[in-house]
Amino acid sequence: MTTSEPRFRRYAAEVRAQMLVEAGLACLAAGGIRAFTVDNICKAAGASRGLITHHFGSKDGLLAAVYAAAYQPLLAAIEPSDGSVPELTALLDHMFSEANYSRDSLNVWLAIWGEAATNPAVQAEHRALYGRFRKVVAASIRAHGEARGLRLNPEALAAAVIGLVDGLWLEASIDPAGLSPERARAAALLLLEPVLGHLRQERAA
Repeated sequence: MTTSEPRFRRYAAEVRAQMLVEAGLACLAAGGIRAFTVDNICKAAGASRGLITHHFGSKDGLLAAVYAAAYQPLLAAIEPSDGSVPELTALLDHMFSEANYSRDSLNVWLAIWGEAATNPAVQAEHRALYGRFRKVVAASIRAHGEARGLRLNPEALAAAVIGLVDGLWLEASIDPAGLSPERARAAALLLLEPVLGHLRQERAA
């Protein structure tokens, strides 16, 4: 008598949860929110349907976790482990880096933004993540203004800067060929420099 091979491999709970998050990210990157289905996610992760409920409570709970995972590289890059405040120009450079303008990354952001407006689980995650993001940007703007003797409103400007970046990311997600990272950064600086002063880093020859 022979035994058949188990349909699903056994993994530690935290590993399986991370596999579901990565599968969710892959589905969003490949096909947007329409591709974020239980069947697609479970197939990509090699997991049973019940594991989404087990680990995240619901598909919406998984989507919130996927949103946090999408945000994590950005936060990791702008929140120095030593607690220092990132320089504003470097912060803007990171926002307009090639990594943030990859086709997959833009697809993920576009899909999740649409859900954040109406999905309570994603809204709650967004408030927490956006709050951290805005705090870092405001601190960078405050330090920038103090170093140059500028009278600024860091909190209001942080919201404006993030809104500007998000708008450029949105346009790039719709038409990536029409708005390269370089053009997006130049457009942002054109609007920001009259308020914040010189932001263009000198490039090595």
